[in-house]
Amino acid sequence: MFIVSLTYVAPLETVDQFIPEHVEFLNEQYRLGNFQLSGRKVPRTGGVILATVDGREQLDKILVQDPFHRESLATYEVTEIVPTMSSQALECLVEI
Repeated sequence: MFIVSLTYVAPLETVDQFIPEHVEFLNEQYRLGNFQLSGRKVPRTGGVILATVDGREQLDKILVQDPFHRESLATYEVTEIVPTMSSQALECLVEI
């Protein structure tokens, strides 16, 4: 599992122009089962994605499809984690 932290490197006015296309990208990754959670940071300096893919190479191939990446609007910090505990609601994400 991966935590992807996006940080905007462009003005919000520019980022906002690509929000609809970014949402389409997110919806497709949810449909494919690659993303489990996402949302904006507070304050609005970027966003976070919880991704469940087979490996970093696959994740990198997915992230380059993001319009925020294509347009150089954000940087991406990726952290791999192995979930060992969770609430009951998130038990399906725990790796044994």
